[in-house]
Amino acid sequence: MDWYRHESGRQMRVNQKGEMVYLTFPLLEETGMVNHLFTTRMGGVSEGIYRSMNLSYTRGDSKEAVDENFRRVAAALRCSVEDIICSDQTHTTNLRVTGRADGGKGIIREKDYSDVDGLLTDEPGVYLVTFFADCVPLYFVDTKRKAIALAHSGWRGTVARMGRCVVEKMREVYGTNPADLVAAVGPSICQECYEVSEDVADAFAAEFRKQGQEQKILRAKGGGKYQLDLWRANEIVLMEAGVPGERIQVTDICTCHNDAYLFSHRASKGRRGNLGAFLGLKGN
Repeated sequence: MDWYRHESGRQMRVNQKGEMVYLTFPLLEETGMVNHLFTTRMGGVSEGIYRSMNLSYTRGDSKEAVDENFRRVAAALRCSVEDIICSDQTHTTNLRVTGRADGGKGIIREKDYSDVDGLLTDEPGVYLVTFFADCVPLYFVDTKRKAIALAHSGWRGTVARMGRCVVEKMREVYGTNPADLVAAVGPSICQECYEVSEDVADAFAAEFRKQGQEQKILRAKGGGKYQLDLWRANEIVLMEAGVPGERIQVTDICTCHNDAYLFSHRASKGRRGNLGAFLGLKGN
């Protein structure tokens, strides 16, 4: 598989179970506390522009195909769809504390919540899922308090410091010390591929200027266009929230460069399915 790579070298592991190909972070695996994965397009049953592992019920794919795709992911995680809890993403920094009572919501049960871009739990055997096609997945594992969180962070979430919001919520709910967190920044669009307008660049420059970081995340192209590094921006947010740099793993896989393997909104001009980030605490 010819993945696009940065000079830093491979930060994620490519795994295969039957036809299903998925990605994992070695740093999260090393905690020994969680099961996790990030899906690719491969190993599902969806067809056409959704081929083949699409996890969205709202983009025009058949419900039967998406149901089967979720079952296949659950099998790879050695859980059931009744254990999975879905987000309801609208580019906010809203977070929801979840547990066994929410199992299956968004798949086999209706969600009784909306506008939720991040999920938290401390219950083993519960699997959180958020959805992507260029935006940034953020994984969190509290190795002392045995709690986890998973969040969706597009440019709006990133400039609003979604990573910090999650850390603060974990501190409030679970007593998390940021120094005890292991975090990962998942596959998403890289700076080379992510051109943004001046108003977006200005928002990031204003937010990150006080730390002198704007030059690390923005590159001017001319004509009022900029290239934005969401990977580095989220890493900065996590470190400034107190997560040690050595406990953060940042992807080197770009969704847009790899649109044959990963759904990319930009590469497909919106004709695509959704990838999924999954995270659950292992059972006792």
